[in-house]
Amino acid sequence: MLNRLPGVLALFPRRLLLSSPQTVTGACRRLLGTMEPAVVRCLPGQPKLTISFTLDGSKKQMLRDQDEPLAKALARISSGFAKGQGKARKNKRRKSQQQEPGDAPQPAAVVKLFFGGDEVPDTELNAEAWRDGAVLQVGDLQFSVHRNSPTFTTAELPVSLLAEFPVCPKLEVEFGDLQDCEFTWFKETGPGTSPEVPGEVEGQDPSWTQVGCGRVHIPSNKDIGSRLKLRCTPRDGSRGGLAKELVSVGAVEAGPGMCTFDDRHAYTVKEAEWPAVRVVSYNILADVYAQTELSKTVLYPYCAPYALQLDYRQNLIKKELAGYNADIICLQEVDPGVFEDSLSPALDAFGLDGVFKLKDRQHEGLSTFYRRSKFQLLSRHDIMLSEALTSDPIHSELLERISANSDLTLKDRILKRATSLQVSILEDRKTPGRKVCVANTHLYWHPKGGNVRLVQMGVALKHLSHVIREVAPGAPLLFCGDFNSTPASGVFQLLTEVLVPQQHADWSSSGPDESCSMELLSGFPPLLSACGQPAYTNYVGGFQGCLDYIFIQPDSMQVEQMIPLPSHQEVTTYKALPSVAHPSDHIALVCDLRWSP
Repeated sequence: MLNRLPGVLALFPRRLLLSSPQTVTGACRRLLGTMEPAVVRCLPGQPKLTISFTLDGSKKQMLRDQDEPLAKALARISSGFAKGQGKARKNKRRKSQQQEPGDAPQPAAVVKLFFGGDEVPDTELNAEAWRDGAVLQVGDLQFSVHRNSPTFTTAELPVSLLAEFPVCPKLEVEFGDLQDCEFTWFKETGPGTSPEVPGEVEGQDPSWTQVGCGRVHIPSNKDIGSRLKLRCTPRDGSRGGLAKELVSVGAVEAGPGMCTFDDRHAYTVKEAEWPAVRVVSYNILADVYAQTELSKTVLYPYCAPYALQLDYRQNLIKKELAGYNADIICLQEVDPGVFEDSLSPALDAFGLDGVFKLKDRQHEGLSTFYRRSKFQLLSRHDIMLSEALTSDPIHSELLERISANSDLTLKDRILKRATSLQVSILEDRKTPGRKVCVANTHLYWHPKGGNVRLVQMGVALKHLSHVIREVAPGAPLLFCGDFNSTPASGVFQLLTEVLVPQQHADWSSSGPDESCSMELLSGFPPLLSACGQPAYTNYVGGFQGCLDYIFIQPDSMQVEQMIPLPSHQEVTTYKALPSVAHPSDHIALVCDLRWSP
């Protein structure tokens, strides 16, 4: 390291500094690459700027007013340096048990800032003084100033690492672009190496062997037992920032072997070619439900406890979703932390952006992801169905009919539900002006809640019709979700046949005392279940049935390919779902749709 150089500018005659600043600047630039950095974060409109650097092994961070004269900031650095030097000498004497009572106080260090070979005037304000490429001199130490350089504000590796499963770091960069950043992966080769703390890169460690590059890394079975290290350098085009090194907490572990989705990936090796669109709908089983005592002992007693753990299941979910190469993904039962810390970073690395809708009074919600190279998000129109029913005038007729045709018990049951509808208007990037309305929902779950689900679907369809008419006239509807409704249900009939008569059994699903008999119209032409009516999309010990669907308008979209569901043998290898080879109690629906011009 050359961080303890003589004062770089003292090496040049003063006349050279004055007469040939370009020559000095070139020399300084050659030296900047060997200097320790001083990182300055200074944003317009903010009153403060931050100056960060490492001095004698101690990290310093100063918060200064942008409109403060440079002299005050330099004086503060000088004072801090002198105090640090004094403490170091006291500690040294204390260790050697020597007393030197006659020691005089240490004089403050000379601290100056240079730019382009000239000393920056003390009177210049901080906001203008701390420029990119300047040199900070503290005594005989030199620091190269990096102003608003690309910086990772978040950089984390997942806790659980499985062989043959993608490792997707959580990354957020300021003043940079993740697409430009550089990534290098290493695996541990030296026995007994202690964990390293993420920090700035200073060189290659011989106890680590390079095993890959790229934002996502898939460890092999040869990596089992070894930790991983990621060296990531933030960039914005050709402009780079300080690199960081991340070391995994644990070692790579063996994967589960063959999973239920592995054979399905053979149909989705490549992205769908325009004008085809690949769509996925999947209830991924929220962790808030998977970890209950009811789930462990009653709902999924056949599932190995470790396979219900979130870290384990997230590995499977990320691999499964990445392997589908989808353009639109609608997920249900998404924990907020899973969306923020796991799914968003992983799917972003595979080219998808996502939005999240949390259920009111719940700890999980809905998320919709879309491939950013094919779609852009124009607007969102999410609602909570019960709240919309009572507050939006477009539902006043339905509310009146419910109030007139049933007792207060059913109405109260409907209004207590936190069921949400996520609505996203996407525009085709290849054909500007061509839009699609993507809806995502998870209806009320109770087996006797058919009447509640009918009302919820009535509200959803009315809202969707209004959104399309007002925001995206002519846009086709793509309606995905866990509808908790079998093909014999009123909800399925409403969507596919437009009308549910007042005699339908679902109106009395919760008993004659809560019956609500009415005729309900869809407002849309008949929709088509793009994946048909599988024998089941939900398979647990006590229930097997088709509850999940991808509905389309057949006059605007046609089914080009439905990805086959796992075989019954695969689903029941470990008795039921979830299992060590499948992360949820539901099965993902995947299909390719040809979007008609």
